[in-house]
Amino acid sequence: MKIVFVVSAINGGGAERVITTLANRYTLQGDDVTILMVAGEAVLYELDERIKIVSIGQPSKGNPLIQCNRLFSMRKYFRAHRDSRIVAFSTRINMFSIVASLGLHISLTVSERNDPHRFRPVWLRNMVYELGASGNTYFVFQTADAMRCFSEKIQRKSAVIPNPLRENLPESFMGMREKKIVAIGRLEPQKNHKLLIEAFAEFHPKFPEYTLHIFGQGSLAQELKTYAQTLKLNEMIFLEGFCDTVLERIRTCAMYVLSSDYEGISNSLMEAMALGLPSISTDCPIGGSALCIQDGINGFLVPVGDAKALAKAMEKIAGDIQLSEKMSCEAVKIRETFGETKITERWREFIENRNGIRK
Repeated sequence: MKIVFVVSAINGGGAERVITTLANRYTLQGDDVTILMVAGEAVLYELDERIKIVSIGQPSKGNPLIQCNRLFSMRKYFRAHRDSRIVAFSTRINMFSIVASLGLHISLTVSERNDPHRFRPVWLRNMVYELGASGNTYFVFQTADAMRCFSEKIQRKSAVIPNPLRENLPESFMGMREKKIVAIGRLEPQKNHKLLIEAFAEFHPKFPEYTLHIFGQGSLAQELKTYAQTLKLNEMIFLEGFCDTVLERIRTCAMYVLSSDYEGISNSLMEAMALGLPSISTDCPIGGSALCIQDGINGFLVPVGDAKALAKAMEKIAGDIQLSEKMSCEAVKIRETFGETKITERWREFIENRNGIRK
């Protein structure tokens, strides 16, 4: 196949991690793979040197002229690569891709990567998606709950494919764990790290030897630091920033916590579980965490926004070594369920059989 993945940039997010995994895998299988970046030039993940990287624009920051130029550049590229399977990731890039592809008779697959209820304006996205569903656009969702947010017309042209777990993850760890609680994610409102800090403040008096380490960068970094200082926990809470060896850093830690208000499927949660970390997640829409965690068996699910429930789950893991070890053993089974080979082949089967390519 000739495959073109369309994304803003490879800037360290979850969608970019999935694209990187798919692109590297298909390149190894002999496919001709291109990554088309339409809003930047950053490449923060390791890519096979045979993958072509094309950048055709910069972030628009709402500038309509830049957005129009992006649309025309995408259409020009799509027209020149009609024999390729085009695969777009994230809602705004999906919408641009659908509009840019109108009338070109190309094979286009778009992938929704988050909770569809959170996008604004919903009416505009739905109108564009319906327009695509009337043509040669097909859809991939991470969970069935996400797919059910859309019309039957769109669902008929859709597949549910969860995220793949990379095969080159570090080995899982089953020894004595460090008394560290870890989280990975952008320091943005969606991830609700403030909730995690609040829960840690309730947890800490009972388990004062534990520290909290949050990996990621974003606009809320200073606000989170200030909040930790307000709670007099600044010597126990560490904002670690972006770390390209984060999985090696966390594999021996006591537990992983995802405190998000909403998610698609969290790659970081999946990878932490694959390393054997007992994990806790908010049971956030659209069911991605519930897809990974069987509550009380391989981790804990807690209500969204409930700091007390989150603290209680942390206490259960910290206070019961046997429970921690049991959850660790169960968590690593996620490698079988969401293994790279299995999931990338499901992607291949879906995009390879799409109609619309003009020879």
